[in-house]
Amino acid sequence: MDSKQYLEYIAREIHTTVVATTDEEGLPVTCAIDIMDADGGGLYFLTAKGKRFYHRLKRQGYLALTGVKGKDTLSCVAVSVRGKARELGGGMLGRLFEKNPYMNEIYPTQVSRDALTVFQIYQGTGEWFDLSVKPIERASFDFGGAMEEEQGFFVGQGCVGCGRCYSVCPQKCIDIRGERAVIQQSHCLHCGRCAEICPQQAIAKR
Repeated sequence: MDSKQYLEYIAREIHTTVVATTDEEGLPVTCAIDIMDADGGGLYFLTAKGKRFYHRLKRQGYLALTGVKGKDTLSCVAVSVRGKARELGGGMLGRLFEKNPYMNEIYPTQVSRDALTVFQIYQGTGEWFDLSVKPIERASFDFGGAMEEEQGFFVGQGCVGCGRCYSVCPQKCIDIRGERAVIQQSHCLHCGRCAEICPQQAIAKR
């Protein structure tokens, strides 16, 4: 999938996410937020201007969120995003209410909706993590001009091809057929066991 499809999956298939910001003392605060729309420009949600969440967003302009879909751990897909958020105002409220008609039950009148404002997560990076398939699938994406840095465990030049890393890998996602082991990043759990056991200390985390 491309970044637009990942974002649309969050809005359409997951919808309710847990969002993290920080308070005035720099301590983490979470709240549940419905992602009400998505396009190539990012994710869209609304909040009331009287909420503390609104003031944290205005002060920081940055957040992180995670959403999960699945009935249990082994059937779930988790998608996480971290990025910059900006206030768009009330211009998109009609569009978001049309796509999310349950909001009419919460804010039934135009007067009550005057308290609401729309935010857009317009630039960020994300991670897709699918435990419903074997081997597991992991993918990274970015949008709005952000650049996703390569993350995970990587085998360096010191590898002698002993295969001990493969023997402890829970997903068996290390290719040891060549002279040097290669970790298949799209299936890696990032558990770090390979780096711990490598006798050459040839595996490092980025």
